[in-house]
Amino acid sequence: MPVTPSPESSVMVSPVRFAHMVMRTSRFAEMIEWYKTVLNATTAYADEGIAFVAYDDEHHRVAFINIPGLGEQPDDICGLHHAAFTFDSLPILLDNYARLRDLGILPLWCVNHGPTTSLYYGDPDGNQVEFQVDNYATVEAAGEFFFSEAFRINPIGVDFDPEELRAKVLAGENVADLLMRPPSGPLGVEAIKLR
Repeated sequence: MPVTPSPESSVMVSPVRFAHMVMRTSRFAEMIEWYKTVLNATTAYADEGIAFVAYDDEHHRVAFINIPGLGEQPDDICGLHHAAFTFDSLPILLDNYARLRDLGILPLWCVNHGPTTSLYYGDPDGNQVEFQVDNYATVEAAGEFFFSEAFRINPIGVDFDPEELRAKVLAGENVADLLMRPPSGPLGVEAIKLR
């Protein structure tokens, strides 16, 4: 029996949430362990060919397909630049930075974009993962930053030292003040770190 479309079927609908990402890898075990470490995740399922890890109420957030013999990622191809994960607060983001630092996992790039304060990491296959915290209390306030003179001059952000920023948080400096992006000169997309 054919299904008759409802009158609403011509209306575009957005997804309700992001579910997961899947990666092909020849570093199967290493990738699983890296993502379990950086996301504080657990294995939801794994066999010799596929694995799923989760860190929240979704049954899996990151999956891996084991494909032996894949080549290394070249730097000069198009594709996904990074996946981003949001933390609840700057102190939590920086505590996570310290936990990973103590395990020898260091960020490739630390930048206050304006709407977010972000730490970018490289996984064992060379994919980038962004850990971020929202700098504004509302989506609307963050969105206003995109129309500011500061964003027009520099749409990328201002680099920061996570050790210095964490020391300021631990010293009790006002977190709301620390989240505000400092002034900068002109900077364009060519400054985005592609590592």
